[in-house]
Amino acid sequence: MTDGRKTPDRADVTNETIDPRLLRRPPKRSLPLAPLAPAARRDLPLEATARVKDQRTRPIYAVWEITLACDLACRHCGSRAGRSRPSELSTEQCFDLARQMAELGIKEVTLIGGEAYLREDWTQIVGEVRRLGMDCTMTTGGRGVTPERARQAKAAGLMSVSVSIDGLREAHDRLRGVEGSYDAALAALKNLRTSGIPVSVNTQINRWTYTALPPLLDVLVAHGAHGWQLQLTVPMGRAADQPDVMLQPYELLTVFPLLADLVPRARAGKVRIYPGNNVGYFGPHERLLRQHVPGGHSGSCGAGRATLGIEADGTLKGCPSLQTEDWAGGNILDSSLRDVWERSARLRYTRDRTVEDLWGYCRTCYYANECRAGCTWMGHSLFGRPGNNPYCHHRALEMQRAGKRERVVLSETAPGLPFDRGRFDLIEEPIPPNAQEPASP
Repeated sequence: MTDGRKTPDRADVTNETIDPRLLRRPPKRSLPLAPLAPAARRDLPLEATARVKDQRTRPIYAVWEITLACDLACRHCGSRAGRSRPSELSTEQCFDLARQMAELGIKEVTLIGGEAYLREDWTQIVGEVRRLGMDCTMTTGGRGVTPERARQAKAAGLMSVSVSIDGLREAHDRLRGVEGSYDAALAALKNLRTSGIPVSVNTQINRWTYTALPPLLDVLVAHGAHGWQLQLTVPMGRAADQPDVMLQPYELLTVFPLLADLVPRARAGKVRIYPGNNVGYFGPHERLLRQHVPGGHSGSCGAGRATLGIEADGTLKGCPSLQTEDWAGGNILDSSLRDVWERSARLRYTRDRTVEDLWGYCRTCYYANECRAGCTWMGHSLFGRPGNNPYCHHRALEMQRAGKRERVVLSETAPGLPFDRGRFDLIEEPIPPNAQEPASP
């Protein structure tokens, strides 16, 4: 990376790092790529009063889907993005929501989609967020981040953009569903930096991408990325349709040492690694991976405590990734943001969660009171209820010491709607003889 050799700006080395089975023709789909989202759920019940702890708890970070329209067809997209929602907030309604976010104490707003730039007034929304004193960033697949759009974003005040890059060219294009999307993502990084906007990258970790993480880091360094968020693929939306792409829980034993090896290389390249909220928990590499987090380790789920999720039709959730059907707490068109934040039982959930709400292995874990089963999104996507999360490095190690491992097996398919889920069975079994590293699907 720094030895004088040319740093790759394309994925010409992929055949050396990615299983050739990735190049197989993908299976035919039985579900629509981009279903129409159902109408927003309205007039959801709120508790009669706000408790003191709800009035004291304030979000500092909001992730705001400003449209569900998208120009990619990602095979791991939890929202099944593609088509706009039936009724998305108007510009004026977006401005009013931004005002309420600022009044509630939010410090940073990340715009997402679908693809945020497909909304005509996206730069106006950026400008309003900044005018109200909040930081404004964006996450994008990058396909349409032209030099002109990058300049418009800079002029509006956009402060940083994270471009999604999942592996090198073959794996990325397969996952993103559009040939050429990898090159477009690299062009987006260049266009944004040229306009003066700092860039970072976010990457899904799954069977198609994990082996490409080391060479992908070289690509990030070459394109001046300041940060790299790594997140495990969660079986929601389209990702639930292809469970073989997901890592199995026991395969974390291979992935986490790889992640730890990346940290010093990333530091040398001036790239800060940010493990996502479902990457953990309490394994031997935790302090290294989360060295920038107070305490040096992950904690329990922050949905509805430090974070807020907003959908393009005004639906409010504690986390943008959570399933709408099960976790929508209200709508900005029916109630004020403050009232939903303080009085929705679905947003209060993690404020009230205790060890008594856990089940399975997580209920008896040494770290139960601190972790509380980690990521609500992962547990609920797998089993239809939170409180037990097998995607845990500590847990996989404890299983290994006992000569066992865990697998998740799809038992009920997802219906094919945005933010939907299937259902998985959790299998605990003896470690087979001659067990090998994760195999590409």
